[in-house]
Amino acid sequence: MPTLVTRADVEAARAEQHGVVRRTPVEPSRVLSGPAGGPVLLKCENLQRTGSFKIRGAYRRIQRLSDAERARGVVAASAGNHAQGVALAAGLLGAEATVFMPAGAPLPKLAATRGYGARVELVDTFDATLLEAQAFADRTGAVLIHPFDHPDIIAGQGTAGLEIAEQVPDARTVVVCTGGGGLVAGIAAALHGSGVRVVGAQAEGLAAWPPSLAAGAPTSVAGATIADGIAVPRPGDLTFAQVAAQVDEMVTVSEEALSRAVLQCLERSKLLVEPAGAAAVAAIAEYPGRWEPPVVALLSGGNVDPLMLAEFVRRGMVAAGRYAGLRVRIPDRAGYLADLLALVGRLGGNVVDVEHRRLGASADLGPLALGTVEVALTLEARGPEHQDAILTALRDAAYVVAEGAV
Repeated sequence: MPTLVTRADVEAARAEQHGVVRRTPVEPSRVLSGPAGGPVLLKCENLQRTGSFKIRGAYRRIQRLSDAERARGVVAASAGNHAQGVALAAGLLGAEATVFMPAGAPLPKLAATRGYGARVELVDTFDATLLEAQAFADRTGAVLIHPFDHPDIIAGQGTAGLEIAEQVPDARTVVVCTGGGGLVAGIAAALHGSGVRVVGAQAEGLAAWPPSLAAGAPTSVAGATIADGIAVPRPGDLTFAQVAAQVDEMVTVSEEALSRAVLQCLERSKLLVEPAGAAAVAAIAEYPGRWEPPVVALLSGGNVDPLMLAEFVRRGMVAAGRYAGLRVRIPDRAGYLADLLALVGRLGGNVVDVEHRRLGASADLGPLALGTVEVALTLEARGPEHQDAILTALRDAAYVVAEGAV
């Protein structure tokens, strides 16, 4: 069994982070406190340097290298947060960094990684980045900086746990987003023996931890999720040992819950958080009252591609029942569309898009009769109950109507 990271290792990592890593704030969340049955606080690592917790582990890993190793440079493979953490840490410590990134990585993340001083090499796929990074390390002698499966990485990430213990001394539960396991393992090491319950939260679309823990060994899975920051198909050997020994529970959350969590953080807490970073918030909302409060949810990152932000918000509104699609059949004559829209307006719905369909109408509403048009409405509602009330009122008014994709 691998040697586990200890609280002393985490404390040693923090001693070297002064002036480099920010002590990120903790903010109360009223909207989560109700379902949780007590105080919920958000540990805002989305406000960390580089926009995520990754600088903590990357700095500790590179700082621990010998002068000769740093002189050979470091190399990493990443589509985003780890790339930026390694780039900044290497620059601060005087090491040359090379980062292999997939060609499809968002342009802002590519620009940020280069902006921190790294040399970026683009390859076709994410899987290829790992192979190319290892080949580069073998060829040049550069040190490969693993994103999670190294004791220095785990110890560095765990410094966030020490801050939580100081900022929320009465915390009873800490919920942490979990991919490869470096962050949750580090926080478990920092809080081990304190009586605080540590819970990992994974996206159910790609959740390797439940089957791995059940099997007693790291297990590979396949899948997909909008939470790309925690889309890791297999836990690390070291992180598995640490999590199996010290993490109290591992849960999964749906894509809809992740979408709602991103929207909730933005709307209610005024915090921009990526889907992976919002996994802990999603877990608290999905499992109300499950954990003893005060509960701390760690927001692990906020590096959201601007082009995807609108999509995440739309998904969140759909999942919350605030954005709906309706398909309605009306006579294809003057005045009928105005009547339909006026009724929706009186019911409190806000129509944001209208589409006429005279061909290719929806099969579930039957054939489109001559002189009839199908109208696809996209509208905002106040929630699921309001959405149901609009649908019922339209049917009561003799409209042929069905729900449809937004």
